[in-house]
Amino acid sequence: MARILITGAGSGLGRGAALGLARAGHDVVAGAEVWSQVRDLRAEAWRQHAALEVTKLDVTDGLDRAHAAERDVDILVLNAGVQEAGSVVEIPMARVRRSFEVNVFGHLELVRAVAPRMLERGSGKIVWVSSAVGIRTRPWVGVYAATKHAIEALAWAMRGELGPRGVRVATINPGPYHTGFNDSGVEAMYQWWRPETALLDRPDFGAYLDNQYDPAEMIDTMVRVIPADDHPYRVVCPDVSLQQDKDFEQEVWSARA
Repeated sequence: MARILITGAGSGLGRGAALGLARAGHDVVAGAEVWSQVRDLRAEAWRQHAALEVTKLDVTDGLDRAHAAERDVDILVLNAGVQEAGSVVEIPMARVRRSFEVNVFGHLELVRAVAPRMLERGSGKIVWVSSAVGIRTRPWVGVYAATKHAIEALAWAMRGELGPRGVRVATINPGPYHTGFNDSGVEAMYQWWRPETALLDRPDFGAYLDNQYDPAEMIDTMVRVIPADDHPYRVVCPDVSLQQDKDFEQEVWSARA
């Protein structure tokens, strides 16, 4: 059984995966951003009879990262994330920077703290939880997609750099699952968007939010793939999202400026 550290386990897919991996017998350290999530997840693990260690881990907090990195883990799962909708030309730069700090830079700092021990022993696995929009993007989620595109570049480079030393790297790319994450990302936009000053009309997110998938499928896939010795480099769920990703890449190559 593997020793696994997973970030962003306080809610959503990360929470489900952490509990599922613990129930499967793995030695899991679940990082949650704030103390209320830590206590709630500990209570839920107790209710489910899952042996789960929960620690406070805000990936942008150096002390939290250092405390988490004290564990000598076999697998590091980089799952924490924030999302905020808005057009690229209007979303406040502070929100853009925050998105990159959480989704990219905080995780990269954690990787740099954990990877040396993996390289020293010649084994380990780093799993970046990307997104369907790490491959394709769409209007109004360009900033979030940009952070996930950055993750795709880092992960692929790390695969080539660390693989020869025995450390495997992979991505997991969820489509839109109904965990509340996408809904919060849309809602956050209305903290700053004002119709009287907006450059662009407000989009209608209704169809997108009303057609999200049951997260149980993605959680089950994460529980299966994260500790697996053999699986595709990129794991995309659901299947319809995989086809959409492939179709998008063809669309980009044929699009005109």
